Amino acid sequence: MKAQKPGLHPRNRHHDRYDLPTLCQETPALSAFIVTTPAGEQSINFADPDAVKTLNKALLAHFYQVKAWDIPEGFLCPPVPGRADYLHHLADLLAETTGSVPTNASVLDIGTGANLIYPLIGCHEYGWRFTGTEVNAEALASAQAIIDANPGMSRQIRLRRQKDAQAILAGMIHKNEYFDAMVCNPPFHDSAASAREGSERKRRNLGQGKDEALNFGGQQQELWCEGGEVAFIRKMIEESRQFGRQVMWFTSLVSRGDNLPFLYPALTEAGAVKVVKKEMAQGQKQSRFIAWTFLDDDKRRRFAARAR
Repeated sequence: MKAQKPGLHPRNRHHDRYDLPTLCQETPALSAFIVTTPAGEQSINFADPDAVKTLNKALLAHFYQVKAWDIPEGFLCPPVPGRADYLHHLADLLAETTGSVPTNASVLDIGTGANLIYPLIGCHEYGWRFTGTEVNAEALASAQAIIDANPGMSRQIRLRRQKDAQAILAGMIHKNEYFDAMVCNPPFHDSAASAREGSERKRRNLGQGKDEALNFGGQQQELWCEGGEVAFIRKMIEESRQFGRQVMWFTSLVSRGDNLPFLYPALTEAGAVKVVKKEMAQGQKQSRFIAWTFLDDDKRRRFAARAR
């Protein structure tokens, strides 16, 4: 029996260890990155950015039928199992309103990135429709290229350029437009220096030298902003007030649990009527997302019925 990764959502497709022979058969380019561990097992070198990107390409092709996935050099390469977990837990949250996971939910993805990871997984797993927003023109072009390479995806995913670098939600939610949920993976560092320090820690953990390439990448907008994760999410909470009748659940990843005490008062001040924290785990890595709504139970049921 294959070992399971503890903590992943029951519906997550990535409980088992990666079946590298099958992945290599479907994505031959992955074969070039296969290494043998000291224990004699096949693996890839997770310190090699090209290996990690090719593994992502193989996982997305095998499990989610995504063709020709790619990202420009230097952009964030997200871990597929963890991103899938976010969406599965979100599906459970939406199901609490109607008793079943919606199959036609509309989701707003703030900062969809060059990788387009949440729409790709959410469309395949649940048939949801996504609106991805992005401030970086190169990232937006990459996301659009992925959509163009996958016939039919344009009916489920649309992209919007956020032209105001100081805004998050403003301008991205149009009049008379409604979303069942919003997802977001916010920048978590508060400065470029902090991002570099975090990168150095990851290098050391992977046994890399100081001048070696990162395996995860990331542009400024993906990795840091003034005030870091707390400031970004607090601003998003503040902006969410004006869209409280158009979005049923606002959600955001929170990289560190000790950031939560700085966010809860902002949610109270904004007038959120319900706040939920969802804990997640992938192996030893712990993560979480918070969700908030300005609609009471009855209004959420009516909101969900409107979309159906």
